[in-house]
Amino acid sequence: MSAVAGNLHGHEVGGVTRAGWLASAQQWLRLVVEIPAAAAVVAEVIILLVGIVARGVFHSPIVWTDELASTLFLWLAMLGSAVAVQRSGHMRLTFFVSQLSPRAQAWASTLAVGGAALLLAVVLRPAWDYMDDQSFVETPALGWSGSIRAAAIPVGCAVALASALLSLLRGSLRDLASALVVFAVLGVALYLAAPVLRQLGNYNLLIFFIGLLSLAVMAGVPIAFSFCLATVAYLSFTTRTPLLVVVGRMDEGMSSLILLAVPLFVLLGQLVEATGMARVMVAFLASVLGHVRGGMSYVLLGAMLLVSGISGSKTADMAAVAPVLFPEMRKRGMQDGELVSLLAASGAMSETIPPSIVLIAIASVTGISIASLFTAGILPGLVLALVLGIVARYRAGRDGDLGTAERASFATMAKALWVAIPALVLPFLIRSAVVEGFATATEVSTLGIAYCVLAGLVIYRGGLTWRGVLPMLVQTACLSGAILFIVGSASAMAWALAQSGFSRDLAGLMAQVPGGAYGFLLVSVVAFIVLGSVLEGIPAIVLFGPLLFPVARQFGINEVHFSMVIILAMGIGLFAPPFGLCYYAACIIGNVAPDAGMRRIWIYLAWLFVGLLVIAFVPQISTAFL
Repeated sequence: MSAVAGNLHGHEVGGVTRAGWLASAQQWLRLVVEIPAAAAVVAEVIILLVGIVARGVFHSPIVWTDELASTLFLWLAMLGSAVAVQRSGHMRLTFFVSQLSPRAQAWASTLAVGGAALLLAVVLRPAWDYMDDQSFVETPALGWSGSIRAAAIPVGCAVALASALLSLLRGSLRDLASALVVFAVLGVALYLAAPVLRQLGNYNLLIFFIGLLSLAVMAGVPIAFSFCLATVAYLSFTTRTPLLVVVGRMDEGMSSLILLAVPLFVLLGQLVEATGMARVMVAFLASVLGHVRGGMSYVLLGAMLLVSGISGSKTADMAAVAPVLFPEMRKRGMQDGELVSLLAASGAMSETIPPSIVLIAIASVTGISIASLFTAGILPGLVLALVLGIVARYRAGRDGDLGTAERASFATMAKALWVAIPALVLPFLIRSAVVEGFATATEVSTLGIAYCVLAGLVIYRGGLTWRGVLPMLVQTACLSGAILFIVGSASAMAWALAQSGFSRDLAGLMAQVPGGAYGFLLVSVVAFIVLGSVLEGIPAIVLFGPLLFPVARQFGINEVHFSMVIILAMGIGLFAPPFGLCYYAACIIGNVAPDAGMRRIWIYLAWLFVGLLVIAFVPQISTAFL
């Protein structure tokens, strides 16, 4: 959003520049939103931890903890999405906009922010009506009105709208005026064409969910807002469905208690990095493998497997590993393009390592046991790690890291292991607690947070400071809000597609794919690679998971196996340039120009694709431990 800033000086209002009072207003609005959002994160952790202790230690469950956690969760999601608007934290595709001139980019940024503001303005009244409707609902344990919980939606939309409008006003007024003209012309054209559109039937899906949606995404409108804009436009101009339904479907999509694990695992990932636990894990691996040919590449792969099991966030994984390893890898002669290619490929490799947020999302929309997904996800990740390890060893002979470093002594390795043991326990603790049924995915994340804080304060002293707590909590709310708003938007869009009959037609078409189960798996792999590169993993899962899983069952494909296949396919797409968002995140984290890895990364992605085909056609890799 900073790209829309311009023409800010010289506009005096009572002795204060327009930029000055707008910046002040933005700062105050940030405080108004960020502090409650951070408090909601802390409250969720405390409520769930109290519930676990009451049930597990005192054998006296507190019946109202889930209700209170659910109410706070919706507030956290909506306030977090507002923080993401303020911080430009919502996921969006920037490839096409980045090809424009700086002047055109500024205008496109105004258009993108304006698109988000337009959506928020349109749904604000239906959100208020939805809150009013929920007043007739009463929670069974607490006896609270449902409007207390539902009020999070209009409040979050109002704050996000105010934030977007302030950003627009800080930019070029000429760009803002031209963007308003574009929206007005498009709105009038759709209004006049509405009688004709209503007669087109499902051809409207091409107009709104391919045409309009594609234009919005390519213009840089955040993906979640693009989904909502396409859905609202489709329902408004081709049906008589009230927009209240969109708000209800968004609420339903964001309100699954399984998704409560998302902000908690995001916070856990940040704690792992802040306390230094990730650093000591990497240091131990480096002491064991650093001296062999391609050793630091193996360390990176092993570190990504370990850290991925804790944070559940690809960006957090890479941010925890790359800054520690890249300086030493550069000293050994590895080129920047090779480094960022291996980092991005390792991110795609570890998508199924529990507790992946994508695993949590797929469990929430399909009803598959999350314990089964956590159990099944480890072996496919190890298979792809082995594939990348072979490629890394071959590449090491061509591009540095020949293992010239001195072998660490046994005493050095033992010391590194001793220091790393408390950190190494954490990923195994998380996985075993869920798989053995001791705690749910949500509860185990809370236990992990408590363990991490205790280890940071008692063992790894100095990394975790009071000054860093608030930024960490706000960042957790921001990232969680962006993820959850995508889930809600994709849920509303999936409902609209289902009502149109598209899901039935798609299921029928996919059921006729030649080649039976193998043909269906191959088509699914290609489709989800494309979807992963364009839409990012979670919205693609929410949109198409409920549509394709019934077809997979018709072919006799195990649903856990199918989950592994499509998650890994989306991971490849997510890190595949030029569209894959996480490839650019890897470049930013590694401080490497995107062009440096454009050619080299395809070697790694090609072998990942081969490994994925093996996993797809050998289902026992996914189901061996079920």
